[in-house]
Amino acid sequence: MRIVPEEHKHVLGLILPTDPRWANMAEMNIADILTDHAYCEQKAALSCISLIQTYSECHDLVRELSPIVTEEWGHFRTVLAELDKRGLALGIQRKDVYVNELRKFEQKPGARLERLAERLISFALIEARSCERFRLLSLYINDNKLKQFYHKFMVAEAGHYRLLINLASQYTSQERTERRWQEFLDYEAEIMKNLEVRGDRIH
Repeated sequence: MRIVPEEHKHVLGLILPTDPRWANMAEMNIADILTDHAYCEQKAALSCISLIQTYSECHDLVRELSPIVTEEWGHFRTVLAELDKRGLALGIQRKDVYVNELRKFEQKPGARLERLAERLISFALIEARSCERFRLLSLYINDNKLKQFYHKFMVAEAGHYRLLINLASQYTSQERTERRWQEFLDYEAEIMKNLEVRGDRIH
């Protein structure tokens, strides 16, 4: 795997870190952030269900992702409860430009299990970026309860990222997993450079 220069290293291997001021923007749009977060958790659960349905013959995948479905749906309900506590309503789901751009980078190799590995690597990167954003919220917003709230999500997303990468390496070679992970990181850095920084979105 190509070594990332020391000055570019960041948590989870992400090349381009989020400007910490994003957390302050997010705090000013907390209803929108919680709404977007809720839908992120919902989509994560549905993505895992889709993988289980499509690759049901992969017993390790089914076994590992089944509890993640439950956990992600539990996260969705937790965010809904937080909205309720604050007297806020779940807003309208918006298009996730970041995820859509990242999915464009997925290759479609002829081998079925390599296609699975591509999806797992892509999902792992989404979890890694979510983890990084949750970390910023847990550190830099002023609301102490929300700091604790997002610290728990940060820990969960870090675990999901590692699990998905490990699963990917089961369905293609370790060498290919490492190469594609680095290529995804490089591509994601370009997305982040060109993406408008918005305080009403998780990504």
